[in-house]
Amino acid sequence: MEKIIEKMYEEAIKAYKNAYTPYSKFNVGAAVLLKDGTIIKGCNIENASYGLSNCAERTTLFTTYAMGYKKDDIEKFLIVANTKRPVSPCGACRQVMAELMNLDTEVFLTNLNRDVKVMKVSELIPYSFSGEDLNE
Repeated sequence: MEKIIEKMYEEAIKAYKNAYTPYSKFNVGAAVLLKDGTIIKGCNIENASYGLSNCAERTTLFTTYAMGYKKDDIEKFLIVANTKRPVSPCGACRQVMAELMNLDTEVFLTNLNRDVKVMKVSELIPYSFSGEDLNE
């Protein structure tokens, strides 16, 4: 891994360790690299009422926006989980990523073995629903 991706991975692992997963025991960590060099991390948080849970990807992006950053500030995104192959984000996270990130942003899918698959947001969710669809 290149140095900055390694740093993102380390931050995502810190978030992974902070995940609250008493039900699934499936921790996920994520990190976003901003163009100013800032790295923001997030983890998944479960709730006994599963629909009220929040994935690491959304936690990270919502935190990024809450801090005043926007999609044009985002350079790269990384996700890590304990999976055999590089982790794949759920459909809800893919939809949120398509709205809150530029479609050409690189997303690094990883696991605890440091396997990496790099995709662009547009490849994660082709033909995504967008706010423009609401204006028709």
